[in-house]
Formats: sequence, C-alpha cells, structure tokens
Amino acid sequence: MKKAWTGTAADPVQVKEAAQKVKYGREQELNDVKAILATKEGLRFMWRYLTECGIFKTSMTGSSQTFFLEGRRDIGLRLLADVNEADPEAYFRMLSEDKKSE
Repeated sequence: MKKAWTGTAADPVQVKEAAQKVKYGREQELNDVKAILATKEGLRFMWRYLTECGIFKTSMTGSSQTFFLEGRRDIGLRLLADVNEADPEAYFRMLSEDKKSE
C-alpha cells in the first residue's frame, strides 16, 4: 500500500506540499519516458512493447483469457498515453522506424 501524501487533508500546507510532490513525480516520469524516446533503440523498445500489449487489436476471446489480454492491453494504453504526453511526435517516429525495419 502506498503511503498517504498528507497526514491530514484539512491542512492546506500539507495539501500544497502533496500537490507539489505529485507534480514533480509526474514530471520525472515524463522525463524518463522522454529519455527512452530520445534514441532509435528506445523507440524500437517502446514500439515492441506497445505491439506486444495488443493495443490495436481486440482482447475478446470468449473465454477467461479475455481478462488477461485486457490487462495487458490496459498497460499498453497507459504506456501509449505516457508516450503521447511526454513527446507527441514520438508515436510517428516509432511508426517510421518500424516501417524502415520491414
């Protein structure tokens, strides 16, 4: 379980400090994604996992495997959202690199 950001939500100072921690934490996450996307190797790595997660195909199988595939797809969609937030042009660079490798 994650630790609470504040001791009490009624303390405006604690709330402000917690908001800053969240903001800076998210900025660090996006900087990490930007660093990965800054290289061709990073683009290939990210594309490989986005593809493996099945973000562009249905996860419906008619069996309980659907739940597994949908969990995988959810992670892929989160990765894609991070990519798009960190570097909106990266998706197109990934597509371009993938086409070059075919």
